Amino acid sequence: MTRVDFYILPEQGGSDPLSAAVRLCDKAAAAGHRLYVTASDPARLDALGDLLWTQRQGSFLAHERYLHAAPVEPLPQVLLGESEPPEGWQDILLTLCAQVPAYFSRFERVLEIVPGDAESRAHCRERFKFYRERGYELRSFEQTAEGGWKQKV
Repeated sequence: MTRVDFYILPEQGGSDPLSAAVRLCDKAAAAGHRLYVTASDPARLDALGDLLWTQRQGSFLAHERYLHAAPVEPLPQVLLGESEPPEGWQDILLTLCAQVPAYFSRFERVLEIVPGDAESRAHCRERFKFYRERGYELRSFEQTAEGGWKQKV
């Protein structure tokens, strides 16, 4: 069954969701995972793609944009798309969408980023409730002052 991890950014002075997404992509890719990152806003995916190119000085995180046109070959570790991913992508889903994607349960893990503002947190609480009511395993992590993540117990 899918496990859902919520990554909670500080209310004030924390990083923005896209920077957090880059760090999560980097960490997961370094551990050998393949990620599908989805957002309902194409501009948001473009901005994330730009950040993935410049995440660390002298390096980048290989990624491609999925546009439904043709299979992506060779397969990158990170695929960015606005709709359902291609067949074979079921490792990690990082969602930057306002709603829970309909295909989330085909993934082993779902990563949800919780921004610091009150409105976004309210939406994330609704998504947390959605997953909990359906019996999915949930975990929460808070961003540390150093930019890492500490699991909430």
